[in-house]
Amino acid sequence: MSNAGSKHTPRPVSSNTTYALAAVALVVIGLLVFAAFKWNKPTPTEVRNDGYGAVRDTAVQVTATPEGVIRLGRPEAAETVDIFEDPLCPACGTMETTFGQEIAQKVDEGKLAVNYHLVAFLDDRSKSKDYSTRAIAASLCVAQTGSGPTFGKFHESLFTTKQPDEGGEDLSNPALATLATESGAPESVASCITGGAQLAPARTAASKNLADLDARTDNKSATPAIFDGTNAIDWRDENWVITLAP
Repeated sequence: MSNAGSKHTPRPVSSNTTYALAAVALVVIGLLVFAAFKWNKPTPTEVRNDGYGAVRDTAVQVTATPEGVIRLGRPEAAETVDIFEDPLCPACGTMETTFGQEIAQKVDEGKLAVNYHLVAFLDDRSKSKDYSTRAIAASLCVAQTGSGPTFGKFHESLFTTKQPDEGGEDLSNPALATLATESGAPESVASCITGGAQLAPARTAASKNLADLDARTDNKSATPAIFDGTNAIDWRDENWVITLAP
C-alpha cells in the first residue's frame, strides 16, 4: 500500500523532556568548563616565602633507600610528600623556584618531609645525552653525607640557578662535584661524583621511579608530579604547601 498520500505529524516534545535535555546540556558545559580550568590553570609566578633559602636546620637528615628514593626531613616529620622530578625538566625548575623555599621552611619546622623520586626520561634532551642520570647519581652521592642542609642547598641549586636548558650546555661531573662542595659536601662526595660511583644505582633508581610514576598515573607520566600518599597534588595551586603542612 502506498503512503504517498499520508501525512505524519511529529509528536511534540514534552516540556519535561525539554527541561531534562537542557539540564544535561548545562551539566556537560559545566564539566567542560571545569576541565578547561583544571588543565589550563595558570602556573603561580610569585616566589613563595622568598628570602628563606634552602633547608638550614642541622636536625634535618637526608637518607636514600636501597631503591634510590631520597628522603629529606626530620625523622619525626608530621607529613610526608612524594615529589617526582627530572633534573632537566623546566616545569620542575619552575616548581622548585616557586615553592622550594616554602617547602624548606616546612621541612626545617618538622611539619614536612620530602621523598624525592628522581627520573631521567629527558636524558636524550640534554647535550651530553645523559645529564639527568648523572645529576641523579650526584644527588645520591650528596645524600650519603646525611646532612639535610647540604643536600637541600645542592638540590635547590640543581633545579633553580644551575638547571641547564634542554639541548643547551649541561653540567659536567666536575661541575656537579663543585656544586656539591659549594653546598657543604666533603671532598669524598666530590670524588664520588667525578668517579661516577653512583651511576649504576642512579640508572636503577630512575627506572624504578619512572615505573612507579607510570603506575600512579596510568602511564601518563609527567613531571613534576606530587603525591600526598596516593592522592595527586596540583602543584599549580599556590596554597598546596600550606594546605598540606599548615
